[in-house]
Formats: sequence, structure tokens, C-alpha cells
Amino acid sequence: MLTRELAIAEYDFLSGRIVPDRLTRRQHARYLDHAERMLRIYRQGTGRTRGELHRAVWSVFADEPDCPARRIDAFCKLLDDVSTYQRDRAGRAAALRRRVFRLAAGQHPLVRRADRLFEHEEAQVKARIAAELGRPWEEIDRDLFADVIEFHRLVSFEGYSDAVALLARYNVAQVQAALFDAVSMTVWATDDFKTILRYAKLARLMHTIVRLGPEHYQFRFDGPASVLRQTRRYGVAMARFLPALIACRGWRMHAVIQTRRRGWTVALDLSDEDGLHSHLPPPEAFDSQLEDDFARKWGPEKRQGWTLVREGEILHQGQKVFVPDFVFRHDDGRTVLLEIVGFWTPEYLDAKLKTLEAFRDRPILLAVTQPAAKTLPNLPPETIVIRTALHVKDVLERLEGNRKPPGELPPVP
Repeated sequence: MLTRELAIAEYDFLSGRIVPDRLTRRQHARYLDHAERMLRIYRQGTGRTRGELHRAVWSVFADEPDCPARRIDAFCKLLDDVSTYQRDRAGRAAALRRRVFRLAAGQHPLVRRADRLFEHEEAQVKARIAAELGRPWEEIDRDLFADVIEFHRLVSFEGYSDAVALLARYNVAQVQAALFDAVSMTVWATDDFKTILRYAKLARLMHTIVRLGPEHYQFRFDGPASVLRQTRRYGVAMARFLPALIACRGWRMHAVIQTRRRGWTVALDLSDEDGLHSHLPPPEAFDSQLEDDFARKWGPEKRQGWTLVREGEILHQGQKVFVPDFVFRHDDGRTVLLEIVGFWTPEYLDAKLKTLEAFRDRPILLAVTQPAAKTLPNLPPETIVIRTALHVKDVLERLEGNRKPPGELPPVP
């Protein structure tokens, strides 16, 4: 992730928009070669210092007319983020400096060639110090400032898969940097709204949810510029949320960004059709093989008037949010939710019971694997116990037994 100092963006105050720096195939095709050269520097750079690697990256752009200094520094930061450097956490470098300086103090000033005024040659003094410490001077010189960040040495480079991946990461990182100054962010989601909600909660973003229609939700997030305390930490959390959002389908985003001119704000608009590529994988369609198998058995068709929808509702009560695995909608307006409890731990079951208790007034059908059912007390009588697989006929029997009056679930507050 980039820092605020490495952010590059254009501000159009007439239209009230911000456009983060972006490298495109049409305008920046030559950057593919630049990116490959940078990756080569790091892949072959084991043992080199951070400063040496950065200077090598700068040399890549020596003849590039369209590359501001901050862009080069941003590339260095992104390459460092996927690198492991040797660090002097034990304070050995500071201890070594004290010993070397103490041994050399009586010999100053040092000169390259002794004369009648200055009799202490640098090479001879270094040789004596090396003999005293029992180490070659080259090794001492290498470790003398190992605690200074510029002299950290590269141990390994996890890297990016190719030049395209590095450039894609740069484009996303510049949008992330713009969000450090967000006042608010609104996301409209359809397909992967559960994943968006999950990552928002993992990032601990303050948010509200509004249900706009079946499988259509609006998330509104408070931005770091609206938070009175821990602004930097919250800004980092919002920036880290962005790659997860980009990996999803069926979303668009509108953020209000506060500029450094006090009182001025601009808009940042994105959607899943803008061509940004996340380094995170797309969300899995199903959380478990049980869910996947059941969805395939049911198929896309209606069964006895019931249509199956994958994670089609978000239940919200105070700060507790619950997204059941499936939603069944009948032609007559009835809605029944299905929650599958498969893999489990005692902690997971305890949390699941508390969640189900909070939403006990909603029509929720439970399907529980046999081992888990043995540990759950007072299961509802209509609960389906799964022995080997969840069967469509068992679910239909329970659905037909649900004769509550027609009506959709109430909207999320």
C-alpha cells in the first residue's frame, strides 16, 4: 500500500472530480518493459541493500520523459511491500559501531596515505580493527549500518507474477491512497453483497446498510476524514477494503474526498466495469461443498412454485448482521431462509446459536449435519438433519409446511 505522500491524482474542480494516476495499455504500453526490468532487479537482488535496489529502479526510468518522481518512489514502495529484508532487531549494528568507533577514536584523523602531519592510514587502521574483532573488514563494513533502513539487505522477493500484475497493483494502490482523505464512501451492490459486507466488517469500517430491493443493497461507510480520532489507522482500513471490493461483481462506488484545500471536496466514482484488477482472488460462489451440491441439485428452475436464491437477504439488528445461505421465494409471496450448519467448532456453534436467537422471529429453516446436531440443544422440530447430503425433497417438505402469511422480509434499517 502507498502512503499519502506517494499519491498522484488530478483534480478537476469544475466537475468536482478526482482522477487518481493510472497506467493504461494505450498510453503507457512501454511501462510493461519498465515493469519487467524492475521485477528483474528485485528477483536478482538478493543480498543488495534497499538503497541499491531503489537506485537501480530509478535508473530504469532515466530516459522516460513521462514519469514523475513520486511514481518511481511508488513503484519502489510496492516492490518493497512484497520483499523480505534483513533487519537488525537485536541492536547488533549499534553495538558494532560503538566498538569500531572506540577502537578508531585514538587514530583520528585518518588519511588515505600517511605523511609527516597525519600518520594514520585508513587501510591500516581498518586492518587492525578487523584483526581485533576477528572479522574481515568487508563483513564489518557491511554490518556497520545494518539497522538503517536504506542499508537493509534483501533476503527474498515474493514479487508479482508478471509486469501486468505490478502495473495493475500500482493502479489500485493510487485509488487506495485517494481514499485516505475520504469523507464518506457509498457502495451499491448486487451480486457479491455478502462478500462486500464480510470484508467491510473485517476492516471494521463504520457502516449502515439499506435494502433497495431483492438482492440490491446500499452500503454507506464513514470515511477517515469524518472520524475524529485514529484517522490514519481508519484510512488504512478503508484503503485495504478496496481490493476486496474490486474483486467482487455487481457494484459501483461513490466516494467524497476532502482535498488539502480546506473545505473543498471532490468525487471519486468507480464500478466493476472500470477495468481495475485486484490482487485478491474473486469470491467463491459457495462457502462449502454442501451448499454447492445442494444448489446444483435444485437447479435454476422453480420447484412447486419456489425459486432458490443464493444469499439473497441481509438481516440486520443493531450491530448484528446475518446473511443466510439461501433464500426461497414462492410465487404467492412467501419467503423462507435456509441456513446450513456444516463444518463446526464449539465456538462457531455458540456464535451461530446466538445469531439465530436474535432473528428467531424470521422464517429460517435450519439444515444441520448429524455431528453438529448432537451438540445443539432444543433444535426446532422442522430442522433437517444432514447425514450424507442435503436432499431437495426434504427441503420442499419443510417449505410446504411453512404456511405463514405472504410477505417479504422487512427492509434492513
